Amino acid sequence: MNYILFDSFRRDNLLPFVYTRPVADIRVGILTIREKWEMMLGVKTSTLTEDYLGKKYPLVKTGDNILINGSVLPTKQLIERIEKLESGETLAKDDAILAMRLSAEEIDRLEENEDLIEHLFEGDFLKINNSWDIFSLNAQAIQDDFKLLTKNRKSVALPTTNFVKGDKKNIFLEKGAKVDFAFLNAENGPIYIGKDAEVWEGSKIRGPFALCENAILKMDAKIYGGTTVGPHCKVGGEVNNVVFFGYSNKAHDGFLGNSVVGEWCNFGADTNNSNLKNTYDNIRIYSIAEETFVNTGLQFCGLLMGDHSKTGINTMFTTGTVVGVSCNIFGSGYQRNFIPSFSWGGAQGLKPFNMKRAFEVATAVFKRRDKKFDTVEQYILTHVFNQEHR
Repeated sequence: MNYILFDSFRRDNLLPFVYTRPVADIRVGILTIREKWEMMLGVKTSTLTEDYLGKKYPLVKTGDNILINGSVLPTKQLIERIEKLESGETLAKDDAILAMRLSAEEIDRLEENEDLIEHLFEGDFLKINNSWDIFSLNAQAIQDDFKLLTKNRKSVALPTTNFVKGDKKNIFLEKGAKVDFAFLNAENGPIYIGKDAEVWEGSKIRGPFALCENAILKMDAKIYGGTTVGPHCKVGGEVNNVVFFGYSNKAHDGFLGNSVVGEWCNFGADTNNSNLKNTYDNIRIYSIAEETFVNTGLQFCGLLMGDHSKTGINTMFTTGTVVGVSCNIFGSGYQRNFIPSFSWGGAQGLKPFNMKRAFEVATAVFKRRDKKFDTVEQYILTHVFNQEHR
């Protein structure tokens, strides 16, 4: 069977993160949504997404295909039901299509397929509907992924230099992981340390927590539950319920809470964010899709930052701030609570970030991680720039 993960009509609620990736490539928990599906299905998937992203995430169609909503996190029960779909049938819950079984021709005329047979799914699962769901659901997603990744496997031995509270079975180290002289509290959730990841001395961690492959937790870091540090990230300071997708750095002191950080971001020393209003009211954030502020229904909500954005030292973000793709933010005072993609400046004023300069920065950052900022990456960022500055 050929499996395709598709972006639903609600994808724009997940901007700025889906400017540069399909919904399925959002990281929540330890794995991305795509990695979860591929691991549980035992197959590779392709993607039905925006045309401009298709160059990096191509669609593969065959005569018989199962399409799965990329915002849905898999469960065993859901997979069992999806695998029972017959050709021309869909699986739905509430007003969301969860899966469809279609031919290549039916995919091509997907919007015209009104005669599909719909079945309702009664089970429970996690679903990423809005950008703030990524951190809100992260603690549960870490626990689910921990069970998936560690089932019938044995952890690398944890060095005796560490201080442990809770059941050691809730702490799992992959091959090459290094953890020394750290404080690990697994009473309220598991702690997962990925392949070749490092926890430096003095770090204090409360689960649920995930440090993914080749990531580094720097000395004296203070990490609270519900936090994921994605592959090749470097993180220090105080962090509470934050998801770093990957290849991003918050290497210095400063507080970050109830936030989501895309790839290739960097925080200058002592960058801080607020995640709670002094009035304790629910937090409203700017919706790029709706071009207005919307109520998150959350009392805690910090920073939502798209790929390639950077901050200078001592940058301050207020509650519920949204930062787009490839922004360079600096200067004194609280920053605006919405900063469009490709903005340069700060509270005193913003101007468009020069595309040529943005590409030069991205090229240098990719090179530091032995990667190439190629024409496909340039094409995607150019599309985002043109969309925001049309």
